[in-house]
Amino acid sequence: MTRHLLVPMDDSERARAALEHALAVFPDDEITVIHAIDDLEAGYGGGQPVTSDDADATEPDFFADVRSIAAEYDRTVETVVVEGTSADAILEYADEAGVDGIVMGSEGRSGVSRMLLGSVAEAVTRRASVPVTIVP
Repeated sequence: MTRHLLVPMDDSERARAALEHALAVFPDDEITVIHAIDDLEAGYGGGQPVTSDDADATEPDFFADVRSIAAEYDRTVETVVVEGTSADAILEYADEAGVDGIVMGSEGRSGVSRMLLGSVAEAVTRRASVPVTIVP
């Protein structure tokens, strides 16, 4: 049975490691890579989801790397960009899309933003309704 996994992605090595882990360990599962444009980091946006149709305007540059990594595993992945506080946006999408699990890096933020905003991985792990795999 094919499962649907969600891999939150930012432009960090740990997020890339999580994607590679998901591709290697779950070769038969559908993978969606999600990038949350954080309201706090994006100037207090409206918290609205950005659909795949709007991806050209909002897709981060590192999604090209995401597709290259997937191609190395002879896979394709769906990509989606959402707007909202990172953990909330990830969890909301996971619930709406009916994902079966989340695979994410242990941290993406560093320095002051990590201290002020807390760990997205920790918030997702505590509140997710599906299993969460944290990749160091």
